[in-house]
Amino acid sequence: MPRQLPSVLTPPDWLVRNLRPQQAPMPWAAAARAAIALALPLAIGLAAGEPAYGALASMGALSGVIGDTADAYRMRIFNIAVPQLFGAIGVTIGSLVHGHGWVAVGAVTGVALVSGMISTIGAVASVSSLLLLLNCSIGAGLPLPGSWWLAPVLMSGGGLLVLALALLAWPLRSGIPERAAVAHTYRTVADLLAATGTERYVDIRLAVTQSLNQSYDLALARRAFHHGRNPELARLLAQLNAITPVVEAAPAAHQFDEPLAPEVPDAVRHLADAVETGYTGPIGLSLPVPTNETARAVDHALRHAADVVSDRSAGQASLRNVDDRLGRPAALRVRATRASRNVLLSAASWRYGLRLALCIGLAQALVSLVPVPRSYWVALTITFVMKPDFGSVFSRALLRALGTVAGLVVAAVVLALVPLGWWDVPVMFVLGPLIPVLGRRGYGYQTAAVTPVILLLSDVLNQLGTALLVPRLVDSLIGCAIALVAGYLLWPESWHTRVGDRLADAVADTARYVEYAFGADVDPAARARMRRRLYRDLSAIRTEFQRALSEPPPSGRRAAAWLPLVVAVERIVDATTAAGVRIRHGAQCPSPAEISHVALQLRELSDGLRETDTLVAVRTDLTGPAGSVLEPLRQEVAAARAIASPH
Repeated sequence: MPRQLPSVLTPPDWLVRNLRPQQAPMPWAAAARAAIALALPLAIGLAAGEPAYGALASMGALSGVIGDTADAYRMRIFNIAVPQLFGAIGVTIGSLVHGHGWVAVGAVTGVALVSGMISTIGAVASVSSLLLLLNCSIGAGLPLPGSWWLAPVLMSGGGLLVLALALLAWPLRSGIPERAAVAHTYRTVADLLAATGTERYVDIRLAVTQSLNQSYDLALARRAFHHGRNPELARLLAQLNAITPVVEAAPAAHQFDEPLAPEVPDAVRHLADAVETGYTGPIGLSLPVPTNETARAVDHALRHAADVVSDRSAGQASLRNVDDRLGRPAALRVRATRASRNVLLSAASWRYGLRLALCIGLAQALVSLVPVPRSYWVALTITFVMKPDFGSVFSRALLRALGTVAGLVVAAVVLALVPLGWWDVPVMFVLGPLIPVLGRRGYGYQTAAVTPVILLLSDVLNQLGTALLVPRLVDSLIGCAIALVAGYLLWPESWHTRVGDRLADAVADTARYVEYAFGADVDPAARARMRRRLYRDLSAIRTEFQRALSEPPPSGRRAAAWLPLVVAVERIVDATTAAGVRIRHGAQCPSPAEISHVALQLRELSDGLRETDTLVAVRTDLTGPAGSVLEPLRQEVAAARAIASPH
């Protein structure tokens, strides 16, 4: 009998998760912008007899290409222009301390502290802090040509070239990305309604949450510009708010395994087409006659959504008080003030800033004591690997090493076969588009695409050819090792502290949602905001657990044990929403004592989650009136508490 070797030959699950490419559409426009933005500055520099200046501008364009991920044009201004400002500050500081020994070490370490702290504010701040530290490391470790001010100007100019290319179609496509996002949300909701009563429901509900998050983010980003005076924006938000009752009705249909008639999701798709095209004429819905509470809820919600979609003036009456379902302030100044206060007073902000500063300080001290050619690459590697909002530090270190090796193979072929000079331009034109194409597949793939581009530009600056390859590999491995030891192993955070508390907070928020959803004089907008926050928080928690699954034991194993509880809490929120929908359409409202009993059980579950790193037994005593609208909710709470027990 042949020997069985599957346990030896089969790679572990966490490694497979790291290497599996993500599914993403082909970004044709971003690929074209990358090709032009990276090749054009290099061509201009060669034509002017200053190839080094062109390489610096292309380096700036590279950061713009990496940040060119937004759909809406106004978001692109934030995502590209704001980070370029921070990048210019970073390269200026780095170039001023270049060659000054321990002064440079202290300066770059200080920038790392600031960068780590401000990166916790949000997505734009995260990219800005990344570019601040990256460019500071480049300026401190690489002798840049020209005066101190020239490198910031050239690199910022390259990044702004990407922005200019991205905004070329704005006059012709203004508002189209936002309308497309809202229409996509409607279509995702249609898929959700079609999946009620099936196993596909949970996955599609997650897609609905993500689509709603993206659509609200785009709309609220525009709100920051218009301060509530734009009718198109008001209509867009009104259409998003109008789909909320439809989303709330879906759990009720799914809970009782009541598949909806095909005409129902078809009607939502019809509304999606009207949203995307801006159609405001009469919309005839062919809906079946409702026969129960759930069907009446869906029918009522759909007809309301149709009225909003077809009404050109929808939202204008309350334009200055558009519901912000994410709970964020409308004024940008208020957001900035709160963000600054949170950064300075947040323990998590200081902890991550100190953690990043420790790694960068060790790297800078090491390359100051040990001769490492072009040592800036060590700090660059640490900066990319240590970004907390980009994924697990362990996974990114692994993928960085693997991606660098793959990128070095490509770079070796290019540097060995392509002569320095004008041939670099067509090569850059070919390699540039790979960054947005592969970057959407995963971090390792993005590293493999970025590495040959950076090495080609570095070769233009220092003309070392294939002699760059081995030092780059050594630098990357050193950076990964420092990040793993000083940024990962020395900071053992259990899943109780990293995610367990967040899940406990979500369970406590769910208890408050149960009390509020069935209370007297409930404000529908406040209820919707509470539900949206819950789903958004649970989506973020699920993402954290999914990231943890890509780590080796014990973190990955611990995350796998906790993930079913996240699903159970999501089902509790669904059951609460479904009960509220049934009550609003004819079901009897539960008594205050019945509501308080369910909320008490959830708070006990929340307290139990805070007290342990592992799931422990929690007393379950869930009974209530027979036939109560809360009976499905009690069953879900009991199931969640059963999960929170040892196996």
